[in-house]
Amino acid sequence: MREHTKTNRTLLALLGLVLLGGGLLVLAGGTDIYRRFNLMPPASWPLTASHNVLVPSADQTRWTGTSWWWPATIAALALLLLLALAWLLAQHRWHPRQLTVADSSKESITVSNHALSDALTTDLNMLPGVRGSHALFYGKHTHPQARIGLTLSTGTSPEQILEGLHDAVERARRSAGWDNLPTRVDLSVARHSPHRVE
Repeated sequence: MREHTKTNRTLLALLGLVLLGGGLLVLAGGTDIYRRFNLMPPASWPLTASHNVLVPSADQTRWTGTSWWWPATIAALALLLLLALAWLLAQHRWHPRQLTVADSSKESITVSNHALSDALTTDLNMLPGVRGSHALFYGKHTHPQARIGLTLSTGTSPEQILEGLHDAVERARRSAGWDNLPTRVDLSVARHSPHRVE
């Protein structure tokens, strides 16, 4: 598992636990569970009965009359929104629908991302020792990057397919007229069903 995937899952799990815990405490106070089951709530917890509110009216309006309150609140919310958007964009790899390629006269032509991905996938599937593959181009439509997933047959080592993989990516780069094609390759080995021995 990639490092940023682990970090994302950890942060989301912690955030989920905090929200779940807060929601359960609010629910406990709102449904008057403490009184019904003779439970002792935390000493500093404001929601101990159904008629209580989470934030008292005095606390809600304490700072609203000051000149700095609303600009600070709006700035904090805007910053929170920008951080959330940055995190969202960092998780998403943009897959352009059309890619710009150059023909022999160096004129720009747009070609479907799907068509180029299928062509590269077909080329990769012909490599010896490859059980299956998929390729996708992402990033800028004029200078894309490739992401390739290869499933190797049992007993095939990565060294055996490196040269063929390099040649397939190089053919794709040359046919599109790109100066370079940064490529990420994810390898896996096909599972085989266990043989029954009698």
